[in-house]
Amino acid sequence: MASDSDKRNNYKLVRTAADLAPELTAGGGTKYLLTANTLYEINGTVSLAAPIEMNNAYIAGRDTNEDILLRSGGVLFTGSTGGSIRGLTLSAPGAGGTVFQLSGTTTQNIIFRDCVVASSNSVGTISGFGLVFLSIVQYAGNTNGITYSNINRLLLSNEGWDSNNTGTFETFTGTFDLIQKVGGYSHVLAGRTGMRVTGVTTITSDAILKDVVFYGGGTYVAGTSPYVGFNFTKKWTVSSPGIPVENDETATGNIYITTPATTTFTATGAGGRTKILGTTTATELFRTTSATSNRIVYDGSKTRKFNIQASFTVDAVGSNKFFTFYIAKNNVVLTPTAISTKVVGGGDVRALSFTGTTTLAPGDYIEVWAQNDSDTSGLIVPFLNLLIN
Repeated sequence: MASDSDKRNNYKLVRTAADLAPELTAGGGTKYLLTANTLYEINGTVSLAAPIEMNNAYIAGRDTNEDILLRSGGVLFTGSTGGSIRGLTLSAPGAGGTVFQLSGTTTQNIIFRDCVVASSNSVGTISGFGLVFLSIVQYAGNTNGITYSNINRLLLSNEGWDSNNTGTFETFTGTFDLIQKVGGYSHVLAGRTGMRVTGVTTITSDAILKDVVFYGGGTYVAGTSPYVGFNFTKKWTVSSPGIPVENDETATGNIYITTPATTTFTATGAGGRTKILGTTTATELFRTTSATSNRIVYDGSKTRKFNIQASFTVDAVGSNKFFTFYIAKNNVVLTPTAISTKVVGGGDVRALSFTGTTTLAPGDYIEVWAQNDSDTSGLIVPFLNLLIN
């Protein structure tokens, strides 16, 4: 039999709330203030009369089915300090029941893993911490979800949100340096929302949503995007079943002429090169913009290579004129894209197409340009379709 001298240091076994009487006293009778750097092992169901402030302690169970922290009608975890929670079921049922009500600072971290959050009125709020890391957490039967706010680094790995949760599962608000949500699933029935990101004001580094399965027919993502049919800003890299893929690699833009105009030249040959005139309309823009006719601007976050395709028809103001056409990047023609043709004019319209490849940084733009190799007479492009992807 092990003697007291065999027990590990900085360790406490908790079978009932009475085992935490010293911590309740330390918390002034209003909360259980744990001892820093101490492992609290939960054995069985422990029903609490006050919230816990972790104070950078470690709280662990060995069996999530049997080792349960229960706070009925109140807050389970409170305060401004971090800590580690593992191998437990957390439950805060009843009116006012809230699992997390934590508001920390960037010097504090929270690790929460291998746990179940069940049958709670609200999963709660976590805000202000330097690092919040959740891994392998199952959520079941919760009336309201969790809100993450103003966290430097938020890492969410392999979380499972079951169909018996209601409300909005995860809400993100404020400023983040990094958000990474990878793996797991959200079974979102009608009337529920899986993720809400409309309140995110700033992401200073990156946000990643990858390999999370959204299904069930509800609102998978309530988001804000400048691009029609999408959910996120350009700071996000998104690749998850059930929602559109969103990343810089899938950026695309398409414009076409709706009102042709005569393009004139100030000189013959290269000295008179200019962009083709006419009013264009944009379609299928994703991480691109087109506020100016005959121009597609890359609006992503990272430099990448693009394929460019253009097809158009051309008619000459004069007769039997030679023209050369180019793709231009930032007002500089891409010489490898050049294509030359003779245009008879007088309604004898020529059809042309060309392709090219170039690297675009955010803010770079693509246009179709032309030069008259015969004289300075103009041309008309009745049809133009320009695509980058």
